[in-house]
Amino acid sequence: MITIRELYDLSHTRASDYLSAFTYPWEALKGIKELILSLGENLPEDEFDQPAPGVWVHRTAVVAPTAYLGAPCIIGAKTEVRHGAFIRGSALVGDGCVVGNSVELKNVILFDSVQVPHYNYVGDSILGYKSHMGAGSLTSNVKSDKTLVVVHNGAEHIPTGLKKFGAMLGNFVEVGCNSVLNPGTVIGCNSNVYPLSCVRGVVPENSIYKTGGVIVAKK
Repeated sequence: MITIRELYDLSHTRASDYLSAFTYPWEALKGIKELILSLGENLPEDEFDQPAPGVWVHRTAVVAPTAYLGAPCIIGAKTEVRHGAFIRGSALVGDGCVVGNSVELKNVILFDSVQVPHYNYVGDSILGYKSHMGAGSLTSNVKSDKTLVVVHNGAEHIPTGLKKFGAMLGNFVEVGCNSVLNPGTVIGCNSNVYPLSCVRGVVPENSIYKTGGVIVAKK
């Protein structure tokens, strides 16, 4: 369950048409910057402010004065960007999201109602509708040996051709506090990750990832 159609509800993102062109979500990572620039040019001017070139913020969004919005990025309706947030660029943030204090985003798509509220790093990743990363949890997007990322799905090993690839979180995923999602992690819809976990490979939908990498089905 690792394709875009299996992981995501495309009715909850401005990237719907773009993502529909791919099979696997990581295939979309290379074009996020161009996607945002294209979308931004067509956003309604009566709904979005443009505080800087390549930066679009919905007028109902709340952005703290100490937050940094790097181009290109889009901040959706009723989203909250809190103090000290660092959006480095190439970030498509949906409606009703929370980007919290000291959170860093880079080359990401956040579907509607995603919460990354405290001390998170999210890079080269796609987070599905209503997914949530607990305090201090992060995506590790480059392997220590700098080799290309491979997605390990049981006995199946899928080369991505990417050096930078963080994590793909399906709809309603819950990641526990201070967890690390290693490069190439894919977590299926409605799954939970215990706090302090070190996650690798594919976690099936409707599962619980427990201490020591034990995966059990939800009852």
